[in-house]
Amino acid sequence: MLQKLKEKCFNYETISYIICGVLTTAVDFVSYTIFRRGDVISVELAQGLSWVAAVLFAYVVNKLIVFRNFNLRPRYLAKEISAFVAARAFSGVLTWVMMVGMVRLGGNRGFLYEMFCKAVVSAVNLVLNYIFSKLWIFKKTTGEER
Repeated sequence: MLQKLKEKCFNYETISYIICGVLTTAVDFVSYTIFRRGDVISVELAQGLSWVAAVLFAYVVNKLIVFRNFNLRPRYLAKEISAFVAARAFSGVLTWVMMVGMVRLGGNRGFLYEMFCKAVVSAVNLVLNYIFSKLWIFKKTTGEER
């Protein structure tokens, strides 16, 4: 039983998803930091812009590296990208609300507190996005346009 659990958790897909998820999170954190530099852009706008950067990066690496889906037919891509963006929009709105709520409720605790909030939100986001990607967007089916 332990061997089955190990095989289920430690395979190419889950390990590559975690690695790509860490890289996507890095894109999110780095872009957020750049947008917040000098406190010129609000938390709300910086969170939104960093989400867009992370979603674009995540689509490419999930499609090509994690789920190894090389179907590039325009009709198929349009359907897949729509599903990906819809799922990420849902998780993006949820994480945006969580991030802004945590920062606002925490008061003016500074940038390190904001980064702590981003870490918590990113963990929730990582789990949600894997579930959406695995079960809905990049699911392996027979007889479809894959």
